[in-house]
Amino acid sequence: MQLLDFLKQTFLKPRPVLTDILTEEEALHINFNVVVVEFAENIESTSGEILAALLRQQPYLTVNYFNEPFNKSFLNLEGRTFFDLIDKGQTILDKTGADVLIWGYREHDKIRLNFQTAAQYERDNTSFLSLLDSLYLPASLFDRGEVFPPSILSLICGAVLAALNTADKQREIQQKYLLKKIIRDLSRNNSAQNLELGYLPYVMNFLALIYLSYCRRSNTDKELKVVNNLLETAVKHQDLIKNPLHLGCIYNRFGQLHDIAVKNLKNNPDKHFKKAIGSYQRAQKYLGKYVYPYDYGFISYKLSGLLYDYWRQKEDLQALRDSVFNLREAEKIFTYTLFPEFWADIEGELGHRLNVLSSLTNNNAIAEMAINAYKNRQKIITEKRDPFDWAGTQENIGNIYYRLGRNTDDKTMLEESLEYFHDALYIFENMELSDNARRLTTSIAKASDLLA
Repeated sequence: MQLLDFLKQTFLKPRPVLTDILTEEEALHINFNVVVVEFAENIESTSGEILAALLRQQPYLTVNYFNEPFNKSFLNLEGRTFFDLIDKGQTILDKTGADVLIWGYREHDKIRLNFQTAAQYERDNTSFLSLLDSLYLPASLFDRGEVFPPSILSLICGAVLAALNTADKQREIQQKYLLKKIIRDLSRNNSAQNLELGYLPYVMNFLALIYLSYCRRSNTDKELKVVNNLLETAVKHQDLIKNPLHLGCIYNRFGQLHDIAVKNLKNNPDKHFKKAIGSYQRAQKYLGKYVYPYDYGFISYKLSGLLYDYWRQKEDLQALRDSVFNLREAEKIFTYTLFPEFWADIEGELGHRLNVLSSLTNNNAIAEMAINAYKNRQKIITEKRDPFDWAGTQENIGNIYYRLGRNTDDKTMLEESLEYFHDALYIFENMELSDNARRLTTSIAKASDLLA
């Protein structure tokens, strides 16, 4: 079966030259650090070592093999311990400095590969790769590494590159350059043609991930249609998926696809809004918050942003309420204790959206909730650590107290607003931010006039 054959017409058409693509000579100076963890196989095998050796052949990867002994029972997708993988994986990432970890787990005659990056559930990357995204391959391939199909190796390399989340511009350009080469190689090589049909949904999902990661900044819908076709192919063969969570991963990728379309395309945004929201909600039916909480919570976070943007365009108050609800769902999962940085981001967004909702509905109780959310954010974003952001939050709280005091003629609240305004003003003046200081001076004058 030629899994990749139908992609040829799409990938091999002449494409415009991208101005931010590095030359091959320049690209080879940038390497990504990959660590392959010893596979959990329950048999005498060296599959992890074989994969590490194969990946070392790629000039853009620095590959290490990690075989320190520890209990890998958390790799069982059926177990509640699966998300212990986050903590163990983060420990290995910190120890090795890896950009990407590759985990292997044998399920009968198949090897399941999962990919992990640092703070995987805390970064809002449009091509977000879940720990649950699983690439199933025949275990026999790893038993004879010397005849490993080139297209399968390209697929694994593409998954590694798609998993990368880097803020460095040069590394990002390198990532895109290499993804483009891998897409070209996959379209030209049919060495995966003998894979059984049962692998098709997983291969299609990862091909979609690779292409989505490459084209996420595209301004046309041509590339996004390719991703849609790949995912539609996966869904058409959903009867081959044994565990429903993998179908949830595919619908999550549908959500990511339309989420990107909302941001990049000007044509028919309503259609993409609805499809993105619907796909994410469908994914959550398979990735429930009590079984796979981090995926459920991150999808809730993405849904919240979509619904907020939809409200801004359509002034649909229910969309704003739904945005707040989904952000509350994310808040329950990404807690202060386990995810302090991400939790602080959520609290900041929650404060803003609750403030807007309270203003539109004239609901003082919601305004108090907004103040509490902003104060929660300041548990992480402190005056000493980040004075500018801390001062901005003080100003936001002051604005809420000012509005409440003005609307209810409550002098105590107006005095509260002045206290928060002056805290922010002190920081802005020390940082010589004249525009910010001028804005605060105006707010202070308004509150003082009402008190007088």
